[in-house]
Amino acid sequence: MSALGTPPRVLTVAGSDSGGGAGIQADLKTMLALGVHGMSVVTAVTAQNSQGVQGAWELPVEAVRAQYRSVVDDIGVQAVKTGMLASAELVETVAELLAGTGAPVVVDPVGVSKHGDPLLAASALDSVRTKLLPVATVATPNLDEVAQLTGVRVESEEQLRDAAAAVLAYGPRWALIKGGHLPGAAVDLLTDGREEHWLRAPRYDNRHTHGTGCTLASAIAAQLAKGSPVPEAVAAAKRYVTGAIAAGFALGAGIGPVDHGWDLSRGTAGA
Repeated sequence: MSALGTPPRVLTVAGSDSGGGAGIQADLKTMLALGVHGMSVVTAVTAQNSQGVQGAWELPVEAVRAQYRSVVDDIGVQAVKTGMLASAELVETVAELLAGTGAPVVVDPVGVSKHGDPLLAASALDSVRTKLLPVATVATPNLDEVAQLTGVRVESEEQLRDAAAAVLAYGPRWALIKGGHLPGAAVDLLTDGREEHWLRAPRYDNRHTHGTGCTLASAIAAQLAKGSPVPEAVAAAKRYVTGAIAAGFALGAGIGPVDHGWDLSRGTAGA
C-alpha cells in the first residue's frame, strides 16, 4: 500500500458465476483477501450453481472494451487476470487490449467448468493460442486445458515438462502447469523454459473445490501487483489456494467452493 493508502490495483477480465464460487466473484474475493483493490470487466454472465452451468451469455465486444478502457484509462492497473472469454472475438479483443496495457498478465485459459460444462467455443482455441497466450506473463492451464490447447496429454508427473514446453511454444513468458488431476500430492510445475519450480502441497480429502483455477490465477495476479517476481508470486498463491481448498465448504447439492477468506482472521493470507 502506498503512503496515500491506495492498495495495488488488479483487474479481472472474466465471466460471472452467479453461485459465487468461481469467475469474477472468486477473483474479487481473492483480491480482497490478499490486500489488493480488485476491479472487473465482465465478459459473460452464467446461470451457475453447485451442480453446474445452466446457461451462459457472452457480452458484446463493445461492452467488454468499454469496461476495460473505463477502468484502465482512469484508475490504472498493476496486474490483469483473464478467465472465461467465451468466443474468438472476445479473446482477440481482450488480447489486443492487454498488449497495450503494460502490466503483468495472468492468463487462465478457461475451457470447461468444474462440472464439465463448456465455457469456451471450440472456434476460439486458435485465438487463445495465437493471440492471448503470447501476451501472458504467466499462463495457468490445468491438464484438460493443456490437452485442449496443445494435444499433449499428461498422465504422470514427468510429463508435466512436455506440457510446459508445448504451452511455452505459444509465447507466454512462464507456464504454470497444474497437476491437480494427477494422483498423489498436488504438484504443479512453473517454468520459463530455463528454470523450473516444482510446487507441492498435500491433497486434502475435500470435494468442495469449485473455483480453484480462478482463485489461483487471481492470487498470482495479486502478488505480481504487489511487486513479487513470478516464482515468488506463484509460490505464495499456491499456499493461499491450498489453504482455501482445505477450508472448502458444502454449498447446495453439488460441489461447494473453496473458502477465499480462510486466513483473514489471522491477517496473513498469502504471506
